[in-house]
Amino acid sequence: MKRIESPQNSLVKHWKKLLSVRKERDKTGEFIIEGYHLVEEAIKQKENVLTIMISDTADVPENWDIKNMEVVEINDLIKKELAETEHTQGIFAHCKQQTVNEEEHVNWNRILLIDAVQDPGNIGTMIRTADASGLDAVILGKGSADAYNSKTLRSAQGSHFHLPIIKGNLSEWVEKLKERKVTVFGTAFENSTPYNEVEKEETFALIVGNEGSGINKELLGQTDQNIIVPLLGQAESLNVAVATGILLYGLTLK
Repeated sequence: MKRIESPQNSLVKHWKKLLSVRKERDKTGEFIIEGYHLVEEAIKQKENVLTIMISDTADVPENWDIKNMEVVEINDLIKKELAETEHTQGIFAHCKQQTVNEEEHVNWNRILLIDAVQDPGNIGTMIRTADASGLDAVILGKGSADAYNSKTLRSAQGSHFHLPIIKGNLSEWVEKLKERKVTVFGTAFENSTPYNEVEKEETFALIVGNEGSGINKELLGQTDQNIIVPLLGQAESLNVAVATGILLYGLTLK
């Protein structure tokens, strides 16, 4: 097994850059994950894992199938350089972002479109919720936080490895979906219907918007119907990730 001792090693420098620089993640199509759960989810799709990095304080579980995968030992100093959590488990993986053929969208029946949501934790939670509620894909529009930010990855809890997550022009996506007769729901306070009064559809797309300003008005004008989660108490609004969860289950459960 290969071992790396120096933080000045070129590979370690590359890993650190992937952690800290979004442009590097975009350019290379690579990212870093941390912790047993995320690494275990990643190795279920071996083709996306480039390297597993394991520190002196951690062990690879015996039930993991890592045959023919590169495993590198790292010392405590490098572990601290790579750790994004306060109490790191000392195991990491260098992964490739999944490649998605956008033409596959003809087979996607339930899609979440995210317009300019800026908090990585919200993005990760929505990806995880889309996965849990059985959606086929998540599309991130302009202004949204990076899907491969370390906070996003932790919030999504491995769902990045379960469904397509792509960046795209949401207006163009809405047009493509409407050509396929997919019902497009927007979320808005005005001129909207409570989600529990909406007729259930076998195929649908849900657009959710920015934490402060909501969905872009032009994009909102392209929807078939706008829906809302009614506020029954005195709160002025719901967190966008919480509202997304309520809406997705409201639209998917019959």
